Amino acid sequence: MDRLIELLPQLWSATAETLLMVTLSLVFGGIAGLLVGLALYATRAGSLFPQRIAFTVLNVLVNTFRPIPFIILLAAVQPLARGLGIRGIGIEFGIFAISLASMFAIGRVVEQNLLTVRPGVIEAARAAGASRSRILFRLVPREALGPLILGYTFIVVALVDMTAMAGVVAAGGLGQFAIVNGFRQFNPAVTWAAVLVIVVIVQAVQFFGNSLARKVLRR
Repeated sequence: MDRLIELLPQLWSATAETLLMVTLSLVFGGIAGLLVGLALYATRAGSLFPQRIAFTVLNVLVNTFRPIPFIILLAAVQPLARGLGIRGIGIEFGIFAISLASMFAIGRVVEQNLLTVRPGVIEAARAAGASRSRILFRLVPREALGPLILGYTFIVVALVDMTAMAGVVAAGGLGQFAIVNGFRQFNPAVTWAAVLVIVVIVQAVQFFGNSLARKVLRR
């Protein structure tokens, strides 16, 4: 316990690093994933811009990367990161790898939630003279906003989990803190302190996401 008290400043610093990685990964991966999801939705058969080849390529790409365990993906994308001028370790690499992994997961989540929009809503908009682009980028996301918020909430929780695994490549955060100061030092109190902070972050994110989704769905 005395050791844990000594490490409290490092614990708060690691918490800040985790929040930074989650935030930046959500921004980069969230935007890219939204575009991927919109493209998957728009190009599928019977949708707004049906394009079989484009849909097949995107679908295969997502299905290829999404199932890869993140701990393996960390090693697999190191050459790509180095090719882009990013070191294969550290917080920058962690953000890069998490953003890449989340992009494909978010793309699938976005696509599935957009499919919940009733066809009648789209047909009514087309009959009223709305362009297909306007429907895709404004109407459909607005109609699916509640499910999208819940989907992104799920992704944020997954991002917290990824930041912990990124600790194995010295990406900082609570994962590295728990590994270096807890596991390797045979100090379970330190490890569980990191676990507790992660649980608090996840609970806060889930509560906020659920509350926001309820407000949207009641409109």
